[in-house]
Amino acid sequence: MEILSSNCLLIILLCFVAGVTQIDAESRTCTNRNSPCFLKRITCPSECPTSSSTNSKAKVCYINCNSPLCQAECKNRKANCNSPGAACLDPRFIGGDGIVFYFHGKRNEHFSLVSDLNLQINAHFIGLRPAGRTRDYTWIQALGILVDSHSFSLEATRAVAWDDEIDHLKFSYDGKELDIPEGHLSAWNFSENDLKVERTSNRNSVVVTLPEIAEILVNVVPITKEDDRIHNYQIPSDDCFAHLEVQFRFFGLSSKVEGVLGQTYQPDFENPVKPGVAMPVVGGEDKYRTTSLLSADCRSCLFSPAGVFDQKDTLIMDYGTLDCTGGATSGMGIVCRK
Repeated sequence: MEILSSNCLLIILLCFVAGVTQIDAESRTCTNRNSPCFLKRITCPSECPTSSSTNSKAKVCYINCNSPLCQAECKNRKANCNSPGAACLDPRFIGGDGIVFYFHGKRNEHFSLVSDLNLQINAHFIGLRPAGRTRDYTWIQALGILVDSHSFSLEATRAVAWDDEIDHLKFSYDGKELDIPEGHLSAWNFSENDLKVERTSNRNSVVVTLPEIAEILVNVVPITKEDDRIHNYQIPSDDCFAHLEVQFRFFGLSSKVEGVLGQTYQPDFENPVKPGVAMPVVGGEDKYRTTSLLSADCRSCLFSPAGVFDQKDTLIMDYGTLDCTGGATSGMGIVCRK
């Protein structure tokens, strides 16, 4: 009888704990009429019941109203260089179709990564050209974002030598420098439903949120001595070439989206990269070059400050989460890979 009672008490206790977890879990009702989850309430799973954590390495709840699955997921809040939407290294991209490619551009110039009617994302490249090389080694040093009538930029500041205890991020909004205090979860936002910047570690990592448009995860990293040795970059002793690792998650790109990365999200995009090539390089420098970090004047740029496009031209899809259970392709020009 005592054993039975103990088992009953244990079951009751477990049910109580499960109930508390469910009650404490964050939830959200999707209110965007264009969302496939319109008016559906999505609750975070017990594995990650909240969208933030005091542990910078923990996974948090990610509620995406633009996914046809209408489910919450547990995700890390750091840029993943091996997932679709990534732009890392020198620079190595993974397109919306899951295919890896390189775009070298040129040092000290700016290029459009994403250009849509309501969004423009540019990158400033830094780099060098050692003697005997026919092209520049380049890395993404800064991002410039145009949305509606506002502009935002973030950049990796120059460092002679890398120090993890120093923050190497600099921010500006509408031309004014932002002071975002160091510390995990320290944040700034323009207004309650507008652009938000939140630190995902004490220093050198942030997530930039553009509600219903995009989420951008950013890390600042240096060129290490090991990187230099392996690739023979010939990095000078007075600059460690601090640069950005970036992962983009898009929520509602139009079918006409352009840019070095943006073009790979077009539903009928045919990637020119040849399978099996060790380092596939995609060109288009003249097509995607802009005159500044916050300009939308490239030959293929689409951005309009009005930011209005027809619903028929919009792809409402979470490009970071694909259902690949149906075969090799998920449709929408996206290739599923195991």
